[in-house]
Order: sequence, then structure tokens, then C-alpha cells
Amino acid sequence: MSGLLEGKRLLITGVITDASIAFHAAKVAQEQGAQVVLTGFGRIRLVERIAQRLPREAPVVELDVQNTEHLETLADRVGQHVDGLDGVLHSIGYANPETCLGKPFLDAPWSDVGAALEISAYSYASLVKAATPLLTEGASVIGMDFDARVAWPAYNWMGVSKAALESVNRYLARELGPKKIRANLVSAGPVKTMAAKSIPGFEVLEDGWDGRAPLGWNTQDPTPVAKSICAVFSDWLPATTGSMIMVDGGVHATGQ
Repeated sequence: MSGLLEGKRLLITGVITDASIAFHAAKVAQEQGAQVVLTGFGRIRLVERIAQRLPREAPVVELDVQNTEHLETLADRVGQHVDGLDGVLHSIGYANPETCLGKPFLDAPWSDVGAALEISAYSYASLVKAATPLLTEGASVIGMDFDARVAWPAYNWMGVSKAALESVNRYLARELGPKKIRANLVSAGPVKTMAAKSIPGFEVLEDGWDGRAPLGWNTQDPTPVAKSICAVFSDWLPATTGSMIMVDGGVHATGQ
């Protein structure tokens, strides 16, 4: 199938390098006909260089989800590049690796835990609120998840943040439903991105995943996740909202 996203206007956050899941989502979306706007945090020039590696260079707007001014002006700044949005991808997460990841769970201070929850979960809602003036009827908002129904080794407070993200998604689905806007999560298996490599003990999460996955799993290939994101952006899931779409090779279903 080609042209799955023909005419769609998408805002994609979370591009750090060309290994980022968000980068591959943007790439597949463009290949399927979408117009893409990226956001960058901190190293904007780097994100702009990465944007040049897409099939078509995408504009980049700065977004720090802890910056109220950035959020309040986001719609106006994105509106300089597109006249509306048919989809938003929230691919943002952070927890201090020195205290919240791979360390004794009970030792993390609230200051770091609070920041992890704000950046990784609350920002999904604040991003959607900021983009609402541009969102069209039938739009699709997506958050990137890592299945938080169980306690993973080393994932600690990021796991708690993802559990909060899953709850935020359910409430977004209820809030946005009357506007015919869908809210879903794509829960990906472990992929070797820069963000993943910064997680102490990430190798514990990925170790043996391929062997446990009924369909197999390649931690070096984010394409299956990117394609699934684009499927959720498309018009082919018109009655799916408040859901978590599992893209992990089937590990979630095996009980292993």
C-alpha cells in the first residue's frame, strides 16, 4: 500500500538522531505522502541537520515541554509551516539515569521523579493541548510507550512514568473523543536508539527479546515500529482510541 498518509499534516517530536524511532516514523510518513513538521529540544541545529536526511527536508520548531512559552506559542509557530494538523506524535521521555534508572528504586528523590513524570507523562497532555488549535476532526494523537503493566529490570521510575502515560492516554481519549480525535499509544519493544543506550541496564531489557518474541525481534530495526505509528495516523483505524498498540514481536503475549 502506498499513499496511506497522502495529504496528512503531522507534528513529530522526539527526533534526536537518525536512529530515533521518531525519525523513522517521519521518514515512513513522508514516504506515505505526509507533510511533516519536527520539534527539537536543545540542539536545534543538530535536529535541523538530521531533518535534511529525510526524503524531504522537514521544518523544525523548538519545543521544551517544560517551557510554558514554548507550549503557548507552539500552534502559531507550527502554523507557519502547515495550516492544520492531522496527527501528533509524542515521542518524549526522560528520567535522570543517575537516580531513576538502574539504581535502587526507593533512593530516587522526588525532584528527579517529579521531573520524569512531567517530561515523560504530563507532557503528552500539555503537547496535545498546545496543538489543539491546529488539530482537525478525525486527527490522531499518538504517544510512544514501553509496556508498563509489569516491573522491568532497571527501568524503575521511567516504568512508573510510562504507567502514568498510559493513564493519561485513556483520559485524553475520553476528552478528545467528542471532537472525533483519537488518542492511542504505540508500545514498542526495545530498539537501540540514543535514548535507549542512555538507560543503565538497557541490555537487561533487550537480552533475549528476539528469542522470546513469536515473530522475532531486531533491536537494530525501528522500521516495524515506524510503520505501526503511521498505520495509527492513517484513516484505517477510525474507531480505535484509548488503546495501546503492541509492537514488540509478541513478547507481551507470551508470559515469558
